[in-house]
Amino acid sequence: MPFVTTDDGTEIYFKDWGPRDAQPIYFHHGWPLSADDWDAQLLYFLDKGYRVIASDRRGHGRSSQTSVGHDMDHYASDANAVVEHLDLRNAIHIGHSTGGGQVARYVATYGEPQGRVAKAVLVSSVPPLMVQTEANPDGTPISVFDGFRSALAANRAEFFQAVASGPFYGFNREGATVSEAVIANWWRQGMTGSALAHYEGIKAFSETDQTEDLKAISVPVLVLQGDDDQVVPYKAAAIKQHELLSNSELKIYEGYPHGMLTIHADVINADILAFIQK
Repeated sequence: MPFVTTDDGTEIYFKDWGPRDAQPIYFHHGWPLSADDWDAQLLYFLDKGYRVIASDRRGHGRSSQTSVGHDMDHYASDANAVVEHLDLRNAIHIGHSTGGGQVARYVATYGEPQGRVAKAVLVSSVPPLMVQTEANPDGTPISVFDGFRSALAANRAEFFQAVASGPFYGFNREGATVSEAVIANWWRQGMTGSALAHYEGIKAFSETDQTEDLKAISVPVLVLQGDDDQVVPYKAAAIKQHELLSNSELKIYEGYPHGMLTIHADVINADILAFIQK
């Protein structure tokens, strides 16, 4: 079965498709989703000859609904457990949103020190720090995240429906082409996971300062984000990531939303492939 058991007994589900001797690409999903959010990328890069891997974060998707470890340290440690189980080397790690934070912590703490990482890609990602503080005035006020927690605790199903049908894909913008199937798939993935993991994950993705993670990464990194991202403001994320990373490329897409990897997969996939093949 495609599971690996971590040191604390959590079972992490993963997909592993493609030739075992091909260069591996490991995809790290966003909150509150699962490995399924990368369907368009998994099939695209598999067709290009790569070995593709994606895992469900603890408490998400098919992984254990554990009551502990919903923080960036455990997220990265769990990813490392998958990497070591599969013995992935010369890998490219690609993360979206919270998954970008997971990639940054994994690469800085495990991947580079172990010599297992070739490149990384951060897509609409949360580092270095989402929440507004005196030192981070461009961040999002804590009241916004408190609102997320309140809405999730009151009615998770309605909250997730509102996120998917509104800001996540920019479906709340005038003239947007709305896909009910994409909304339903987002909702399905979210509701498969644990309410506790999703509730505590809000603190993980919003209040974890990953400045030092970004500074510690030396492999080439591609930073991608849309300038109409209503979830993670690009000036507080992609721009600062590019400034803190020592070896990065930055691309900002005009009008693209937070969930651009799904609704603009044709563009995003081609740009990631070009970066990987350099």
